[in-house]
Amino acid sequence: MSEKNRDGNRSARERLQQQREREKAREKQRRVLIVSAAVVGVLGLAAVVGVIAANSGKDGGSDKAGPVVAPSGAVGDDKPAVPTGKPDAPSTLTIWEDFRCPACASFENAFRDTIHELEATGALKAEYHLVTIIDGNMGGSGSLRAANAAACAQDAGKFTPYHDVLYTNQPAETDDAFAKNDKLLELAGKVPGLDTPAFRSCVEGGTHDSWIAKSNDAFRKGDFRGTPSVLLNGESIFPQKENEQISPENLKKWVAEANKGKKAGTASPASGG
Repeated sequence: MSEKNRDGNRSARERLQQQREREKAREKQRRVLIVSAAVVGVLGLAAVVGVIAANSGKDGGSDKAGPVVAPSGAVGDDKPAVPTGKPDAPSTLTIWEDFRCPACASFENAFRDTIHELEATGALKAEYHLVTIIDGNMGGSGSLRAANAAACAQDAGKFTPYHDVLYTNQPAETDDAFAKNDKLLELAGKVPGLDTPAFRSCVEGGTHDSWIAKSNDAFRKGDFRGTPSVLLNGESIFPQKENEQISPENLKKWVAEANKGKKAGTASPASGG
């Protein structure tokens, strides 16, 4: 075979390889778009934006100095969290979220009732890791201030209802309303028995700021795409688990599958649940 023919064959093989690589890239992009479209259907456009973009930006409060004061009943050393539900429930839902994150609010509004139901039956417990990514991305301090207030609510045994109130009253992402303690205290009035002198002192003094910063640092060091990051027994389930899209029905199914042959939890709920 002549040198010219060999060069021609080599060029043809190179072009074929390049074509295959372009096709693989297009297929990968197509799969991403399919997943994104599915997320839109379940949680709305905000979820796609949050999943893709929430992990970019600055530290968002991770430089807070001072002693780390964990709220009552907190769990985790290197990965601090607020636990809810019965401590001996056989399955654990791990949620990393930011109170300013629109995608997190979309997730909470879609799955809140299902999570509460599974917790009530002892099938599931949850661990909430509070982060401040949006403060880093957008500027401001609302993520940190709201997270500290939620930790203060945990001290009062009111984490779950206050957590839910914050998400159902979430301002627009560009509106740093949660940076104002007055707003956080106003919303505390929607939770019976929460607005006490001790709670106000905790909120206004930033008692748990360094603990929140530690949680945010753990998030940034982890292998997460953004907020919310949701795992069931350590396996990522948002926006999908393997080839199944997340939904309230699928969450119940996945928990039932994971709990097969195991006893439901019966211990008293964790403080704040």
